[in-house]
Amino acid sequence: MTALAPASPGITSAEARIRLQRHGENALERERATPPWRIFVAQFASPVIWLLLAAAAIAGLLGEVVDAIAIATILVVNALVGFFQEYRADRAVLALRAMTAPHARVVRDGRPTSIPAAEVVPGDALLLESGDIVAADARLVEAHRLTANEAALTGESLPNDKRVEPAKAEAPIAEQHDRVFAGTSIAAGTGTAEVIATGMQTQLGRIAHMLATTTDSATPLQVRLAKVSKTLMIACLAIVGVVAIVGVLHGQSTFDVFLSAVSLAVAAVPEGLPAVVTIALAIGVQRMASRNVLVRKLHAVETLGCATVICTDKTGTLTTGSMRVRELWGPDHARLIDAAAACCDADVAPDLQGGIGDATEVAILLEAAERGLTRADIERTRPRVEVIPFDPATKMMEIQRVVGAEHRWYVKGAAEALMPLCARGTEGVLEATQQLAGRGLRVLAVAEGASRKDLTFLGLIGIADPPRTEAIDAIAAARSAGIHTVMITGDHVVTARAIASEMGIVRQGESFDDLVHARATPEDKIRIVRDWKSRGDIVAMTGDGVNDAPALREAHVGIAMGKGGTEVTREASDIVLADDNYASIVAGIREGRGVFDNIRKAIEYLLSGNAAELLVMLVAALAGMPLPLLPVQLLWINLVTDGLPALALVMDPTEEDAMQRPPRRPKEPLLGREQWFSIGLTALVQTAVTLGSFAWALANGELDQARDLAFSVLVFGQLFRAFASRSPQRVFWQVGVLGNVLLLVVVFGSAFVQVVIHEVPWTQTLFRVGQISNARIVVAIALGLVPVTVVEVVKLVRARQRPQAS
Repeated sequence: MTALAPASPGITSAEARIRLQRHGENALERERATPPWRIFVAQFASPVIWLLLAAAAIAGLLGEVVDAIAIATILVVNALVGFFQEYRADRAVLALRAMTAPHARVVRDGRPTSIPAAEVVPGDALLLESGDIVAADARLVEAHRLTANEAALTGESLPNDKRVEPAKAEAPIAEQHDRVFAGTSIAAGTGTAEVIATGMQTQLGRIAHMLATTTDSATPLQVRLAKVSKTLMIACLAIVGVVAIVGVLHGQSTFDVFLSAVSLAVAAVPEGLPAVVTIALAIGVQRMASRNVLVRKLHAVETLGCATVICTDKTGTLTTGSMRVRELWGPDHARLIDAAAACCDADVAPDLQGGIGDATEVAILLEAAERGLTRADIERTRPRVEVIPFDPATKMMEIQRVVGAEHRWYVKGAAEALMPLCARGTEGVLEATQQLAGRGLRVLAVAEGASRKDLTFLGLIGIADPPRTEAIDAIAAARSAGIHTVMITGDHVVTARAIASEMGIVRQGESFDDLVHARATPEDKIRIVRDWKSRGDIVAMTGDGVNDAPALREAHVGIAMGKGGTEVTREASDIVLADDNYASIVAGIREGRGVFDNIRKAIEYLLSGNAAELLVMLVAALAGMPLPLLPVQLLWINLVTDGLPALALVMDPTEEDAMQRPPRRPKEPLLGREQWFSIGLTALVQTAVTLGSFAWALANGELDQARDLAFSVLVFGQLFRAFASRSPQRVFWQVGVLGNVLLLVVVFGSAFVQVVIHEVPWTQTLFRVGQISNARIVVAIALGLVPVTVVEVVKLVRARQRPQAS
């Protein structure tokens, strides 16, 4: 027992009422959730969406009702998809409130009484016992073998011993042994504590405040899409302005000028772009779910893929989360484990997957069980006579048992406490203890003997939370992919560095300073995340405790543990790991990289088509030719013959070399020089083929027939080019013709529909087309194969030049 101060007398009910008015309720402030209508409206906050809204409005004013309705429908459907993916009540602070105790036992008017936790005030005397959730931050005035589970606040995997001797003023939470904290739980023992902080003034309240003040930063994909959208908007407005001026100079009517402007707007803007990005991310969500990575925010899919730094908790993520015997030191390991197991009160589950009681004792009993020795056997063959529980003052536990015709004592505890009681076996103990502790192990000494004062020292047991084997492999995979793993933990620095070295986070010759952070507070975790962000890195942060929640919110991607994590952490996160396994994060990064690759090639495909349409319309206008294509035909191309293949492209499987590449540079644009070159080349070839066919048909027939041919040539060209868009380096037969069956179905299905719309009366009216001869269909298909052939030939030429260049 430790009791160096008199028990707090508590306060009177009258004084409690006064203090309640002065300090307020012992509750966390509520954080206002974003209303659903704002989440929905936010789906329209994109330059591309604004362009499409403007195009729909102008089309409606000009009587192009079909165009206006089609564009508006696409926008609303896309907004609804984004809304339902992202809609969630932001319950992080509410979850924090659920962690606090609903009732508390205090001393009021000199008598113990139970009151609502919200009515606890500074000065109250809290009565604590095993199983209680602590209602407020308090200073201990009495403690009887008291331990508290503070993992949610500190990240430490073992309960902390509590005693009334004052801790150092600057000690971190994990070392403040004279205090208990709101939201933590009492693991064992009893005690009395004087409340020193309530509500938002508690450690839990400080975390709630940090949660409310941290902000979500724009994801890399959102930034890149915004740049592409801005470029599109500027280009669209400039070209529309040029065409309008040319039209006026050519003496065109106001209606014709506006019709040309609407046609160009429809041609310039990829109507399918918002849907393609949303569907690509949704597919990423499904693929990640199969890897135990549950995505809560859609854009986190791609953001995880471009992570350059993973800040991760140790316990339960890099390690198994349960203590196990790692090393034994002594002349007879069997006797050592036998004696240690005989000095345990815990018990293990029948399947040996955990146990009930002190974590170190569970680890000892699991080791004993694997050697064929169970506690039930010990209790049956060696019944107890006397038990002296562990006492922080003596640093040992003792059990006396009947062994045959005599009584024997089994003792375990700190080596320095047992050595004075042992007459034999103490040679080299201190040196061995230091070596085991230096490797990050919790060291227990074990002794036995007929007398408590005449024991035989049997040896040392090194206990620790062992690394996950798959996490070690995952860290190596992350390193080869150019990703830094940073360990942030509440554990002691020696333990943290030992695990970091064992797992390959820090290799020989590397500094621990950047990659390992021990005894980290919530403020430390936010600072570490911000430091990496300030260097231009994309940061993913994992965590399970309440103390991790603010840093999760601060990181580009917050990753919570699904099994061992608190509700607070899950609500503050973007992603939840269903299996609490670091390896799943690395698997998620691989899928995220695949999502980005697919989005990039789909956008490149879409913009190549839009650039071709724009050039066709622009060159025709500048040349004084009639409009080669009508707005409704351009809309059909953008939404169906461009949009559907783009949707199929985002379903391509992830490339095999995804994790052999370094992460994308944070400032790398969505479309780089290589992509813009491809877009330009494709657009020029497609424009030449389409305008050439239009001019030829116009010279040999009527305008409607020329438009019909140009329409089909452009459609077939766009469709066939989708096969070349699957890889920027490999031609389609190298990628695998059957690697994306959906793309085959979409391309040939859309080609069939393109032929049918020339034959069905109501589609002829809708798209303003007439019948087209079989000969011209063959011509259109042949000309449609020209762009994809040019693109694939360029790839082959580049592939031959690549070895020469190296």
